[in-house]
Amino acid sequence: MDISEVVKDLHLISATGALSGEVSSVCYHSGDCEENSLFVAVSGLNADGHGFIGDAIRRGARWIIHEKPFSPPENITALKVPDSRRALGIAGRNFYDNPSSELCLIGVTGTNGKTTVTYLLESIIAAAGSSPGVLGTVNYRYGGKTFPAPNTTPESLEFQKILRRMVGEGVTHCISEVSSHALDLGRVDDCDFDVAIFTNLSQDHLDYHLTMERYYEAKRRLFRELLPKSPKGNRRRMVINGDDPWGRRLLKETGGGLTFGLGAGHDVRADDIKISLEGIEARVLVPDGILHIASSLIGRFNLYNILAAIAGAIAAGIDPSGIEEGIRRMKGVPGRMEKVSKPGEPHVFVDYAHTDDALKKAIENLSGFGGNRIVTVFGCGGDRDRGKRPIMGSVAASLSNTVIVTSDNPRSEDPLAIIGQIEEGIRREKIREVAPAELFPPPQDKVYCIIPDRKTAVETAVMTARPADIVLIAGKGHEDYQIVGKERFFFDDRIVARESLARRSGGLA
Repeated sequence: MDISEVVKDLHLISATGALSGEVSSVCYHSGDCEENSLFVAVSGLNADGHGFIGDAIRRGARWIIHEKPFSPPENITALKVPDSRRALGIAGRNFYDNPSSELCLIGVTGTNGKTTVTYLLESIIAAAGSSPGVLGTVNYRYGGKTFPAPNTTPESLEFQKILRRMVGEGVTHCISEVSSHALDLGRVDDCDFDVAIFTNLSQDHLDYHLTMERYYEAKRRLFRELLPKSPKGNRRRMVINGDDPWGRRLLKETGGGLTFGLGAGHDVRADDIKISLEGIEARVLVPDGILHIASSLIGRFNLYNILAAIAGAIAAGIDPSGIEEGIRRMKGVPGRMEKVSKPGEPHVFVDYAHTDDALKKAIENLSGFGGNRIVTVFGCGGDRDRGKRPIMGSVAASLSNTVIVTSDNPRSEDPLAIIGQIEEGIRREKIREVAPAELFPPPQDKVYCIIPDRKTAVETAVMTARPADIVLIAGKGHEDYQIVGKERFFFDDRIVARESLARRSGGLA
C-alpha cells in the first residue's frame, strides 16, 4: 500500500521527506521492521519506541512516525504527530483496509465474566451456522486455529492484523474481550463495533487507574465514544447488566440499551431457575419469546454470564434456536470454575477469581450446595492493585471454613509481604490461625493457615479435604505459569490438583 494511503486521516504536525512509495509493513517493535517498513515510535509504559528509531532504520524502515523531536537521515521520511499511539491505530486500520467493517464485531467489557461470555457467544454463533473468532484472555482463535494471547485485548496494530486474517478465513463474527487498559490506551479506537456488552464492575486494576471512577470511565468509552461513532448504523446495539449499580449508571449516561439481569423489567431475564453442582437450568424471557436453557456451567454468576451472552446474541441478530443449542454445547471455560475432580472425590474447582468481588461470588455460589465445607486457596498478584488484598482476605475468611493463603504471581514483590497484607483482612474476621499440619483431620471451627509455596498449598488443600468438601483454588485459572521476580516458571493449578487427587485415590491421602 502506498504511504499516502497508510497515513490517511493522520494529524500530521510536520512531514520531512517523500510521501510516496510502497509500504511493506507497519510495525512499532523495531525488531519487526524490514525493507520499506513504516515504524511508529510509541512511548510505551515500559519502553520508549523513540529510542529504537535507529535500529528500525538499520533494519530497513523507510518511514518513521514520531511525536518527539527527530532529525531523519537522508532518504528517510519523518512524520511528526501529536500522539504516536493514536497514529498506530489509524495506520493499522488503513494498512489492513479496515477489516472490522467486513464482519460483526462484538466487544465484551467489565470486571468479571468477559471470558465466559465470549466462550458462550462463540458456541452460540457456531450453533447458529456462522463462523466465530475470539480475542481474549485465554487465547486468540478462529478458523480452527489457536494462538497465545500476550494481552487480553491486542495492541491496535495487532488487532487490525488479526481481524484482517479472520476476514480472510471467513469469520463472520469476532467476539473480543475489551479490557480497561485497552480502552484507556486507545487500542480499539479504530474498530467499527456492532455490539458492546457490559458485564459488571468491581474493584480491580487500581494500580493503573488509581480510582474506581477512572476505571469506570475507561469502560464507559466503549459505550459513549466508540460504539456511537461506528458506521454500522442500526446494527449498533448496547447490552448492559441492569442489576449492576455501575450498569445502571451506564444506562442513564448512554440513554439505555438492551438490559439483562434477574430483576423485573429487564429485556432478558430468567425465572424457574435450578442451579446445582451439575449445572444450570432456567427459563429465559427475551423480547420476542421464551428460551429454555440448560448449561453445564455452575453458579449464579454464570447465570448472569449466560444472560449476557443471550442478550449479546439477540443484539447481533442470532436466531433463538442457535442460542439454546449453543449454550447447551458449551461445556466449560478453561480455568473458570473448572471442575478437576471426579465423582467420589472432593469437589475441586479452579477459578480465575482474582478480585474481591469475583472471589466472593465464586465462594458464595459454591456454598449454596448443602452443608459442604468450603476450603479456599488463594493469593494476590505482585505489582498489582494492593488495596484489594485485605478485602480478599476478609471475603475468603468470612465465607470459607478453611482458608489457605499462598502466593499467586509475586513478581518483584516479597511473597510474604503480600501475604501479610492479605492477613490484615483475615484478622478482621477473627478466625484462628493454624499450622498446615493441623488441617488433618479438618478442624471443626473456621481456620486459616499460610503456605507460601503454591504447589504445597494446593496439595495440602486437596489431600486434607474430606470427600464431601468443596475446594476452590482461586486466582490463576487457566494460567500455566508463575512469575517470581523476573522469572516465569511452568505451573498449572489444574495439574497440581489432579495429581493430588490421583495420590488420594491411590491411598496416599
